[in-house]
Amino acid sequence: MDAFTSFFDSQSRNTWSYDTLKNFRQISPIVQAHLKQVYLTLCCALIASAVGAYLHILWNIGGYLTTFACLGTIVWLLSTPPCEEQKRVSLLMASAVFEGASIGPLIDLAIQIDPSVLVASFVGTALAFACFSGAAMLARRREYLYLGGLLSSGVSVLLWLHFASSIFGGLLVFVGYMIVDTQDIIEKAHLGDLDYVKHALTLFTDFVAVFVRILIIMLKNSAEKSEKKKKRRD
Repeated sequence: MDAFTSFFDSQSRNTWSYDTLKNFRQISPIVQAHLKQVYLTLCCALIASAVGAYLHILWNIGGYLTTFACLGTIVWLLSTPPCEEQKRVSLLMASAVFEGASIGPLIDLAIQIDPSVLVASFVGTALAFACFSGAAMLARRREYLYLGGLLSSGVSVLLWLHFASSIFGGLLVFVGYMIVDTQDIIEKAHLGDLDYVKHALTLFTDFVAVFVRILIIMLKNSAEKSEKKKKRRD
């Protein structure tokens, strides 16, 4: 909790202005170009994931098989040398399609209950991702990397609780990972690691994790509201 408090305190001490938002002097031009490539690849992966979810809605393909296929393609991607760029990009897109199909049942449920919840969840996730990633870019180098240990402990606690009643906690943890992973990618790029495919995969995993948890929270709220309306009618 102290770590998250220090994050918001440090941001409030900064003088935020339009000039501040344009200040990327701590990020070299090479790293900036790398980040553009990472985020472009991330956007392509999100589109591929949407295609996977759509395929599930059409043919009901999402389930354990697509989940294992997603994990398999990720392992294949990580074991493929960076020199095989096209193959690694193809594997990333394939894993994104399988990931989209895997969360397809949840998306299909959201469409049946209230399609506006699905749109609101995606927009909320995109805004959170943009805000926290932007904060990580504007912060001093390595300022929030120490949060990695705290977040890993949080994941361990959630696993110990078997994710029961921990959806909100998981949301906070993975939002924190957005900050840590963004700074980690920037730091690695400064040190010469320009593997944009692997970095896009990291951010894609964070995005999907946050999106799923926001969607579950909003679906629960929507279900509770509908139950209250039914009780009032009765």
